[in-house]
Amino acid sequence: MFVHPQFDPIAIHIGSFGIHWYGLMYLTGFLAFLGLGRWQIRYRTWYGWTVQMLDDALFFGALGVILGGRLGYVLFYQFNYFMQHPAEILAVWQGGMSFHGGFLGVLIAMWVFARKYHIHWLAIMDFVAPLVPIGLGAGRLGNFINGELWGRVTNGQWGMVFPKVDTQLRHPSQLYEFALEGIVLFLILWIYSAKPRAVGAISALFLIGYGSFRFLVEFTREPDDYLGLLSMGLSMGQWLSLPMILIGIGMFVIVKKNNRSIF
Repeated sequence: MFVHPQFDPIAIHIGSFGIHWYGLMYLTGFLAFLGLGRWQIRYRTWYGWTVQMLDDALFFGALGVILGGRLGYVLFYQFNYFMQHPAEILAVWQGGMSFHGGFLGVLIAMWVFARKYHIHWLAIMDFVAPLVPIGLGAGRLGNFINGELWGRVTNGQWGMVFPKVDTQLRHPSQLYEFALEGIVLFLILWIYSAKPRAVGAISALFLIGYGSFRFLVEFTREPDDYLGLLSMGLSMGQWLSLPMILIGIGMFVIVKKNNRSIF
């Protein structure tokens, strides 16, 4: 049996000012994006990409993550509450971000970016997809440090007690997501993107991979208390992940039939 260490959510105290672990995890994701992106530009055959474009992509993507993530949380998870307390929509420091909302935000941001540089939108997403999982994993590590988004009760010996919740053994589902959505998904996409692929193939694999991993881990994650389980005993996260899997499979079939490389 393990007990959650109950870390201090503030990593660095500077007088009355504090730097939160979760903020550092976002920073880790952004730095990983830049570092891996520069490596791709230098050592892989991504014609047309420059360091300036990479910096711009990070700016557009960060806006998409923050705005889309917050709006997604408002719309998908606590719509009625925020309609009654609209001023709190902007209170992002209180927590509340949705991956699926952030994902939609990034799609829109990259569409704008693609129009600015006159590059095929899916070619942009193919470049970006392998750079994302490390940031996703860092975010889940931040969830674990904060002791939030805990798992369901389990009889397994690897269960963990989260004292801020109760004394029952629970799945450390944040660590499952860190491993699958962060490390494993990164390795799959990084290895797959090492060779030229048809336009959209890498993006399709990201949709299938993330959607599948998130869908599976949700079986071990405690549903949000204000939502519970929805139709067919599935969580909101699972219902939002299903379209990603189906669209990804459809895209993969189509691009494989076309079999055209962007290089």
